[in-house]
Amino acid sequence: MTQAKNWTAWGFLPPLAGDEGDLPARHCRAARPNARCAAPDRSGAAGGRECAKGRRRDAANPAHLFATAACLLAATGAAHAVELPRVFADGMVLQRERPILVWGLAEPGARVEVAFDGDRAHATAGADGAWRVSLPARKAGGPYAMRIDDGQAPRELRDVLVGDVWLASGQSNMEWPISQSADAQAEIARATDPLIRHFKIPKSWSGTPEWQLAGGEWIASSPAVAGEFSAVAHFFARELRRSEGVPIGIIDSTWGGSAIEAWMDAATQGIDGDAQAALAETLKADDERALAQAREHLARWHLPADDSGWQATELDTTGWTAIAVPGLWETGGYNGMDGVAWYRTTFELSAAEAGRGLTLGVGRIDDTDTTWVNGVEVGTTESQYNLARVYPVPASALRAGANTVAVRVTDTGGGGGIHGPSDELFLQPEGGARRPLDGAWAFRPAQVTALALDDDKNQRPTLLYNAMIHPLQPLPVRGVIWYQGEANAGSVEQALAYRQQFPDMIRQWRAQFDAPALPFLWVQLASWHSGGDEGDSSPWAVLRESQSATLSLPATGQAVAIDIGDVDDIHPTNKQDVGKRLGLAARRVAYGASVVDQGPVFADAQFAGGAAQLSFDADGLAVRGGGALQGFQLAGADRRFHPATASIEGDRVIVRSDAVAAPVAVRYAWSDAPVDANLVGASGLPASPFRSDDW
Repeated sequence: MTQAKNWTAWGFLPPLAGDEGDLPARHCRAARPNARCAAPDRSGAAGGRECAKGRRRDAANPAHLFATAACLLAATGAAHAVELPRVFADGMVLQRERPILVWGLAEPGARVEVAFDGDRAHATAGADGAWRVSLPARKAGGPYAMRIDDGQAPRELRDVLVGDVWLASGQSNMEWPISQSADAQAEIARATDPLIRHFKIPKSWSGTPEWQLAGGEWIASSPAVAGEFSAVAHFFARELRRSEGVPIGIIDSTWGGSAIEAWMDAATQGIDGDAQAALAETLKADDERALAQAREHLARWHLPADDSGWQATELDTTGWTAIAVPGLWETGGYNGMDGVAWYRTTFELSAAEAGRGLTLGVGRIDDTDTTWVNGVEVGTTESQYNLARVYPVPASALRAGANTVAVRVTDTGGGGGIHGPSDELFLQPEGGARRPLDGAWAFRPAQVTALALDDDKNQRPTLLYNAMIHPLQPLPVRGVIWYQGEANAGSVEQALAYRQQFPDMIRQWRAQFDAPALPFLWVQLASWHSGGDEGDSSPWAVLRESQSATLSLPATGQAVAIDIGDVDDIHPTNKQDVGKRLGLAARRVAYGASVVDQGPVFADAQFAGGAAQLSFDADGLAVRGGGALQGFQLAGADRRFHPATASIEGDRVIVRSDAVAAPVAVRYAWSDAPVDANLVGASGLPASPFRSDDW
């Protein structure tokens, strides 16, 4: 998050990825008359003044590419005539044992030479300004320097390492930082290995495939910076440093809440690319109008404000505004606002009611709240955007007559404010009936940390792929780690569709990175009470099954995580074990090591004698923590599942249920949050959920 600013600093709308972009000099207007001018870009990756992040530079569109190159060169003059992809920067990690590909833009016809530790290659920029060279593969090592010379203004990249590069992608559980994970302070202090390097791609979107990333820089691991690294990716990199002993580069391309459709290209999804680009332009225009409204509403206050004491009962709220509760503040005209805002309302109590205490419901709050009654703090909940807050209020905090509720809300992204069903906003005096608290509340922002309407873009097909994956191609990488699926588990139908979408995306990425056997590893969804379980139906279980089915593709691996989730938090903090399990999968899939990287995998079920006999591909069968096996269900011909007992007998599991005399189907860990499921292998790794039926 950026620091909160005085509102006057928010008087302009930064360009969104996919926009025409801010161009750095008046000369750009000759090439692109509709461009805006921008201040110099000082990023080491981009090098000096350059055409900014909104450029569309798909090599399939030479005319567009040429215009962009002309704009770039006119603006930069002799400062930096060659533009490189942002991922080529000081401190980068190049993939070992693969030809080193370097590409970029230069003046059309320029001869560009790339020199790297004694190796040289050159190319002539085409009419569109594009050039590309290939240097010989080399073993791990460094640091080296890379020099790119177009004969006018040479560039040099320093502290370049050769090792293994892994692309980490997905939604919030891959994005989740070390600073918010288990043992955060200890893990940050341990992050002292500078041969682990992270490149974070900023959240960005576009209606057409981009040539350039919106930003990013290579950062070597150290306690000063590691808190913001992806926890899963960092712990994975740490495992590989131990096993492989080479520099590890992580390219973090993640967006919390993103659907898989957003990470796939148009052709793979059968979408008209031109229609999608036109839709993106419409979205951009709509966003600009909505943000203009938000800026207008926020302009009435000086921000940031000192909100200490805003919980006080007698606070003067003159100048506050009314807002509908429940309802995210985005729907109240504060579109795209992240930060801190306050809500206040009052309720009446008799003397008898005030003397007994009450229960207060303040609805679901996105993301964090602290709640007071008459200036007395009665509850706080952190980072639970979809959890209804219900707080007990002692009689000592209450009074006869008017009582004041104050709620301080912190929103770090996505929607913000008090939301959910109206009946979750209530007060209930002890021994009395509930009274509603929904309606118009007083509202006042205190801090604005960001103002950008991009949160629904992570749900729309192609938009993230275009801006956050396409610009990386054709960079050689060792493999991909992926943690995503929660956003596609909203229904059984969505979860079933994932069975085709996920392998399609893997094939697409492999083809476009020109790596047919690119190792692709993922995390199966952890346990969480999503609220989607209905009888024998579980969207999360079906999504896990879709993930497991994708193991039919070659060079794939899966880290099962049902035993290390948090049923009350979609973001479990134990990312260390996730990184370790992905590391085991990488050692087998990417490095050919003979290691056990998965628990028992269901192979077959035989039904006879009133029992199910299950066989597995496993390194042995055991019960996590000892005791009885749990997590199994049986059904007969009526297709009604019942809890079952299970036992390990040799290399099989025998499952029985008194409620099912003649079983025909068995399921294991078949729920959104199968926390009781405890079948593991000799390695201690958990069995993946499964079912024998296809009902």
